[in-house]
Amino acid sequence: MTEAGPGGAASASLWERDAELAVVTDAIDALRDDASPTEMGSLLMFGGEAGIGKTALLAETRRIAERRGCTVWSARGGETVTSVPFNVVRQLLQPALVSLMPEEAREYLGDWYEVAGPALGITDPGERQADPQGVCDGLVAAVSRLAKREWPLVLLIDDAHWADQETLHWLAAFCERLDELRVLVVVARRPGEVSGESERHLETIAAAARLPLTTLTALTPDAAAGLTRATVGAHADAPFCREVWAVTGGNPYETVELLAKVQDSQLEPVESSAAELRGLNRSARGHGLVARLEGLGIEATRFAWAAAILGTGITVDLVARLATMRPAEAVRCAELLSAARILTEPDAANRQADGGELEFVHPLIASAVYRSIPDGLRTAMHGIAAQVVTDSGLGAAAASRHLLEVHPDDDEELVEQMREAAREHLAVGAPEAARRCLERALLEPPLPEVHPHVLYELGCATLLTSPSTTIEYLQAALAMPGLEGEDRVSAVYRLSQALLHNDQLDEAIRTVDEEAARLEPGPARMRLQAVHYMWEGIHAAEEDSPARSRELAELAATCTGRDNSERALLILRGFDAMTHGESAEEVVELCDRALVNGRLAPGLGWTDSAWGIELLLMLGSAYAYTDRLDRAESLFTEALRAYETAGWSGGHLSLAHAYVGLAHRRRGRLRDAEASLRESLRLAERVGRGLPLYWSSTCGLVDTLLARGHVEEAWSIAERYGFAPPYPSTIVLPDTRSVRGRLLIAVGRTKEGVNELEAAEKACAGRGRNPVLAPWAGDLARALVSDDPRRAAELAATARQQAELLGTDTAIGEALRVAAALETGQRSVALHAQAVTYLESSPCAYEHAAARVEYGIAAKSVAELNRGLTLARSCGADGLAARAQEVLDHGRGLR
Repeated sequence: MTEAGPGGAASASLWERDAELAVVTDAIDALRDDASPTEMGSLLMFGGEAGIGKTALLAETRRIAERRGCTVWSARGGETVTSVPFNVVRQLLQPALVSLMPEEAREYLGDWYEVAGPALGITDPGERQADPQGVCDGLVAAVSRLAKREWPLVLLIDDAHWADQETLHWLAAFCERLDELRVLVVVARRPGEVSGESERHLETIAAAARLPLTTLTALTPDAAAGLTRATVGAHADAPFCREVWAVTGGNPYETVELLAKVQDSQLEPVESSAAELRGLNRSARGHGLVARLEGLGIEATRFAWAAAILGTGITVDLVARLATMRPAEAVRCAELLSAARILTEPDAANRQADGGELEFVHPLIASAVYRSIPDGLRTAMHGIAAQVVTDSGLGAAAASRHLLEVHPDDDEELVEQMREAAREHLAVGAPEAARRCLERALLEPPLPEVHPHVLYELGCATLLTSPSTTIEYLQAALAMPGLEGEDRVSAVYRLSQALLHNDQLDEAIRTVDEEAARLEPGPARMRLQAVHYMWEGIHAAEEDSPARSRELAELAATCTGRDNSERALLILRGFDAMTHGESAEEVVELCDRALVNGRLAPGLGWTDSAWGIELLLMLGSAYAYTDRLDRAESLFTEALRAYETAGWSGGHLSLAHAYVGLAHRRRGRLRDAEASLRESLRLAERVGRGLPLYWSSTCGLVDTLLARGHVEEAWSIAERYGFAPPYPSTIVLPDTRSVRGRLLIAVGRTKEGVNELEAAEKACAGRGRNPVLAPWAGDLARALVSDDPRRAAELAATARQQAELLGTDTAIGEALRVAAALETGQRSVALHAQAVTYLESSPCAYEHAAARVEYGIAAKSVAELNRGLTLARSCGADGLAARAQEVLDHGRGLR
């Protein structure tokens, strides 16, 4: 039994906590073990009802850790401040960061300073909306880097059930990295209390714990008796001690408070006094606590109410202004409440960087005081608090927490305050907080001319996190009068983009068409026409393709590239021509005209919101499949740098990695391609399965693994990530059916593979696709050569015709490889030789290596096999290299 000496609430609350403290001590000792061969952090999570001793256990954890030379950072959630984004993580990190000089902070946070700094309140946010996933990653990186500076580091988070959602998102992500860091995280929470995303994050955090969640239990009667005698005297008799346990239910906090009341009242701890314990216990909590507070006087009550309204950053000055009392009176009330064990100064070692001079002794007291404020008065005090916070220069975002509690009252100023707060929240990467502010503004409600703009801003706030919510708000905004001109066109574009990412491509195209029909000829209409063709261009189920291509070609023919709408149309025409397998020279000429001095035009950059990522991916893809891989790789690498610099770690960064992987795959850098595509898939997993970007990652990785000869792993990836019909409504590069058909054949499911490739043929019938982009014909011809040689020959001939129309060395060389595979004898050797001639001029090294190996086998040439082997090894094509080596080792008939 842990029997600390009498007197302190913290130590008294640790009775019967030997097992928990042993776990804590072992974890701290393991953290400090210099002999440990690897860096290995850990997580402990403690749960239990209110007052069960979680806070006391964390306080003792701090003492143990500090005695052993650890750095300890701590923070606590609060019932009234769950809507304040990054509140708890700021508490945790700000003391360490503010102790650094600005340049030191920049050095430790590196590239993440500008991304995570605004969320932590140590630097001003930029003008662009921050990516919440990027901010989360930045915070993970910040703690990881600071942990290496402050090792051994212990992080304590109390009342995690009341932590803000942004903090829980960060903590869940950080706990997944604990294997890489020597950090001990100790979390305390109550069961229940939360739901939705916050509960999901807490479950992720609990799953990372080194031990299952430990639920703290109430004191036993023996422990309650020991604590009673240690507090009020050894002469306390058994009946009195049993009654202490009975009236508190063994709750440590209530037991400590009750015994303090016994001491204050000088009650004799004997059986004859036991009947008075229930009354004393009622005065220590709930209504009894409120009555005790009221007994301190109306000014002290007002002071406590004002402190509870503020919740965090409690200073005597702010409380005085909120409670409308003189400074001297406020100081007196603070002292009175401190003596009554309601408010206290923060522990010097645990003082936060929010400027707070006071805090409630226990979260239960804070909650009880807050709930005791009459409803109408509480609402009014929140309104006053908003003004006090604003006047103090803390900003609209800080005031918004209070404005959320104010009743709607047709207040134009409140609407504008909430719109400004939403902008501040978005700038630091807290779209959920922005959403709450704008939804509150709608309740006011806004003036008719402002209302659609608030809805539009709501749609923009949720675009990165919830396409379905974005759709709802933007459709409502566009249905109302007042959203006109450029704002309306931008709203239509964003709505169509949200529909696309919600896999509602038909609806996206319809939305753009309907709005374009309302507009007179001019830049706005041309922009929407370009968006129409952009969405149709990536529509996998496109109908009437020849007519659409003719319309797009006629429109693009009038474009000189003088503005971004015209440049967009040129890119779209180039992409359309590429997917249809038209002349590569013409494709490249169209794409080049869309550039300015060989670079992206201002306003068409990767992080610019006017056009989005899709248009530029189409530009890079047009280059990639017309053998201009230098330009494609440059564009995709630029995208990667842009998103990493801006801290965008969600879907945009996932797609950038996928398309960098595509460029590597086309060049034949298969190891680099695999690494990029695995990172893309990791990021896509965080955004959500089933979205188009998820398919790009999975398809590219399967295709790359097949090229490497890692068939079993390719199949495992396909099975694990659902790479099978039904396919998304958007085009995926490379072609999904072609890749899956090749995969099925590779694992011996030839009939299914043939069926898949024939499905690819039907899907491509309207497009006449680029034979390198959708190489189903060559794979199908190889699969049918034994059973249906005539059909195989027809397919090979068609592939050759399409390749010559496209005119790239890669397309022609690949078509010749297919033709050679269907022939025997000298005819096969001659075709293989021609394929090598074309492919050695191609930028696609893997295809060149494959052609060399096949030529070497057909010609029985040791020299060609060795050249192919060298190329295959340099590409990372392990299966191809093994095939070449096997033939060389066998040696029979080679010359």
